[in-house]
Amino acid sequence: MNKDELLKRYARLAVKTGINIQKGQKLVISSPIECASFARMIAETAFDEGAGDVIISWGDELFSKIRFMKAPDEAFLEMPEWQKLFFNSYAKEGAAFLSISASDPGLMREVNPERIAKSQKVRQLALKEYYERLMSNKNAWSIISIPTAGWATKVFPGLSEDEAVEKLWEAIFKIVRVDQEDPVSAWNEHKENLKKNMNFLNSHNFRYLHFKNSLGTDLRIELPENHLWVGGAEETAAGYDFIANMPTEEVFTMPLKTGVNGKVVSSLPLNYGGNLIENFSLTFKNGRIVDFSAEKGYDTLKHLIETDEGSHYLGEVALVPYDSPISNSGIIFFNTLYDENASCHLAIGRAYSLCLKNGENMSSEELEKAGANQSLAHVDFMIGTSDLDVTGTTYDSLEIPVFKNGNWAV
Repeated sequence: MNKDELLKRYARLAVKTGINIQKGQKLVISSPIECASFARMIAETAFDEGAGDVIISWGDELFSKIRFMKAPDEAFLEMPEWQKLFFNSYAKEGAAFLSISASDPGLMREVNPERIAKSQKVRQLALKEYYERLMSNKNAWSIISIPTAGWATKVFPGLSEDEAVEKLWEAIFKIVRVDQEDPVSAWNEHKENLKKNMNFLNSHNFRYLHFKNSLGTDLRIELPENHLWVGGAEETAAGYDFIANMPTEEVFTMPLKTGVNGKVVSSLPLNYGGNLIENFSLTFKNGRIVDFSAEKGYDTLKHLIETDEGSHYLGEVALVPYDSPISNSGIIFFNTLYDENASCHLAIGRAYSLCLKNGENMSSEELEKAGANQSLAHVDFMIGTSDLDVTGTTYDSLEIPVFKNGNWAV
């Protein structure tokens, strides 16, 4: 199959399965300018599937770097009103949101991380309503990735730019199942497999999960009494399915905000704000990060943790088998969308309300009271390894192996 046909399949998969566009619904696409041709292909596909309108918000990383390096401090103190209205108003209208994630890892390494942190906090505050709607599934949303030269050459440093891009395309087509005869059917089958793991976890209603491996992770996570495990397809408030991450190999829930104790060690680099954080660890006491270290990117990690009070706590725990398509590719993608689906992971910051029974209908105060962490941030980091063991403890104090040597024990 030629590349043009694979691209068309990928665009259709993003629209039909990722977003699951509804007749007359608006679609907002956020895309780097380097991905313009594919963003337009998605737009065309969405119109063909009945979208009421398609709007594209373009991003330019290289200009962003120039701005971070050259602009005065006051330029980062507020977000323009038109940008706030753009995202918040389309969200209130019920639009679907598709993001193309393809940042250049390490592009911002020369930029003062404090500037990036301030800018991100300003954005998170300005778009609070938008982020809350997406994290409670009031709107359909999906994240996909396509290669850019800066990203591809970081993943495959020994190749020329063109060769690296083509090799990354090959990996992506395979991982998102676009190379299969019927990608939509393949995804339907994949969703059913994820549902089996989700049902196993929900049926046991674990009180605690204990994570341990040879890197030094020894972490005990308490789960809220009414937690729910979620995986594969999610459902909007209007009642139709969408896939938030393509690819996805995870099932996830929320920790009890004050119920995390011990130490966790990262297993893959984290690309955050254009900077890499590598070989880092976090120590928790009663849910709060009380100590942390990093061989590289310490200041970036510090600013992330200090985003607000809630970013000192966890909002997500996700299980991903080590024996999975992305992990088996042997590629470190330096892209959280891909790396988090190669590895069990946790998230600093806000919890998803859908991980509590009736959580999507709770107020912020009710969610907090039920044990859900609140924060402007939500940043995943990877902890899975080939020797990771996860043991679940029920309310009857029964211990059940969940993961053994990096994979499902059931």
